[in-house]
Amino acid sequence: MKHKIFAHRGSSEQYAENTRAAYLQAITDGADGLECDIHLTADLKLICFHDFDLDRTSTGTGHVADHTLEELLRLDFSSWRGVPIPPEYGGVADQLLTLDALIDLMREAGRPLDLAIELKHPSPFGQTLEDELLKYLMAEGWDPETSRLDNLKLSFMSFHPDTAKHLEDHVPTDHLCQLLDNIEAEEIKSSLFMGSLTVGAVVALLRRALSEGEALIEQRAVGMAGPGVDYIRSHRPLIERWLAAGLRFRVWTVNDPEDVRLCHELGIHEITTNRPVQVRQLLEQLEAGS
Repeated sequence: MKHKIFAHRGSSEQYAENTRAAYLQAITDGADGLECDIHLTADLKLICFHDFDLDRTSTGTGHVADHTLEELLRLDFSSWRGVPIPPEYGGVADQLLTLDALIDLMREAGRPLDLAIELKHPSPFGQTLEDELLKYLMAEGWDPETSRLDNLKLSFMSFHPDTAKHLEDHVPTDHLCQLLDNIEAEEIKSSLFMGSLTVGAVVALLRRALSEGEALIEQRAVGMAGPGVDYIRSHRPLIERWLAAGLRFRVWTVNDPEDVRLCHELGIHEITTNRPVQVRQLLEQLEAGS
């Protein structure tokens, strides 16, 4: 089968995630689609950025939502990777992208591309995030029924089940993807530096969201299931049942050869990876040998 390959935050094994360089490299790498994360800035601009705070992948600190776009554009979002950027991919000051800038890059690619947009929640702006995204896309000429914008086909993803519920009045279910992940209390505790009581509350909320997300998939309220590869391994009977029932899958983040082989074996439709060239080569080898 032909697998569709999405570049996870761009070709993010090579360049800093969600940057101009990573996305331009992904287009050069021949990815079928790009995946991006979006947040709202303090002045309600849509930017491509993963974390809720700036500390890990920029020279800034604090919450993304507390900064205006102008303030964010003064920061360095690429040097943390320690990788030089080719001149044709812009300078350090050019690496943070608004969603508008990313879409312009994709329009200039000269070929059909998919764009998988992950809406990051819980947003301090609530579902104004979804509303601002829809407002922007409609102004650009996006067709909700086909979810096409010029040479692009858009889909919308979130771990937050309310995103799909909010978008379903505006977007056909075929273009909605519910993301799923295993909930591990110890990982949450170590990553968030919380006390045990707080961790317990967060885990309960995440498990409720996961259960609601699984229900949306079961009810076909979304057209795609978006599990992580670890979720696939720990829920294989469920995955096989959903596949047998005709559900489309977009699995993340598939980098290791053994994970690529698993997705090929199961017949996963869409694969999200940090390394699109290598994953494509391995899939072609697997197809040739099957």
